Amino acid sequence: MEIKIKIGIVGAAGYTGGELIRLLLNHPKAEIAFALSRSQAGNAVSSVHTDLFGETDLIFTNEYSNNIDVLFLCLPHKKSKTWIESHSINDKVKIIDLGNDFRLEGDFSKGEFVYGLPEVNSEAIKSANYIANPGCFATAIQLALLPLAKAKLLQTVYTTGITGSTGAGQSLQSTTHFTWRANNISAYKTLTHQHVAEICNTLEKYTNHKVNLEFVPWRGDFTRGIFTSSTLQTTLDLAALTALYEDFYSGNSFVFVSKDTIDLKQVVNTNKCLLHLEKEGDHIVIHSVIDNLIKGASGQAVQNMNLMLGFEPTLGLKLKASAF
Repeated sequence: MEIKIKIGIVGAAGYTGGELIRLLLNHPKAEIAFALSRSQAGNAVSSVHTDLFGETDLIFTNEYSNNIDVLFLCLPHKKSKTWIESHSINDKVKIIDLGNDFRLEGDFSKGEFVYGLPEVNSEAIKSANYIANPGCFATAIQLALLPLAKAKLLQTVYTTGITGSTGAGQSLQSTTHFTWRANNISAYKTLTHQHVAEICNTLEKYTNHKVNLEFVPWRGDFTRGIFTSSTLQTTLDLAALTALYEDFYSGNSFVFVSKDTIDLKQVVNTNKCLLHLEKEGDHIVIHSVIDNLIKGASGQAVQNMNLMLGFEPTLGLKLKASAF
């Protein structure tokens, strides 16, 4: 009988926790040892994540156990470090943090957190014990700009991006109520979004100069997915730029360059990122689409786990888009 990797999930009652449970239940080499939630302890996982009704008999617990191989932290931002420090975690346990505690400052008493963007850090991820999973907007925008950064073509970038209501988390807020979201759209955190520093930190490792990213995020009238459009100037023609992107992502399991227009439904429920380039005069626009809960969170976390454990990157992540 094949021995499976034992998984612990902390913060398992939220959106990213629920998606992680769904993915791992169908992962051929993973077994969920516990799904920890302080607020839902004692309740059936399927009573909260009703899409899992009939899929699992798991019960939420509030007890941590070191009898695991990998620990996923699906806690609110700035809560992971506190949780880790208040629990005795065995040195053999690998940790993947879906929060933002360690994305910019990876220092940790047991070792260093590696930034978990597989498209640029796969080798470091393979040998890491601790991973800081990237943010959702950060993932979409970095994947749109990395080929230009590597080619030293990145100038000041103007980016707009729209995200679904699940990006705000499960806790009710005035801007997540159906009556507010339906038939509505709004900008938020204009030029101040927390992912800008994370994005620039990665890009500047390639450009060797400060990156100016002017980012305006939007709340959309839908539940999941991210669509970003990044604009900058370049004299390269569209054919040369497309070739640059295709070369950068050649052989990549999840990032694809499309010569046709792209839309959210092509990626919702998948770990894919689709990119599409358009050029007018000296301005290039790079469109990027991902599912914020999968490639932007839980799916990328599983992809990182696969790399850490020597599995195929696509294991458990061959998912069909909800295209209709």
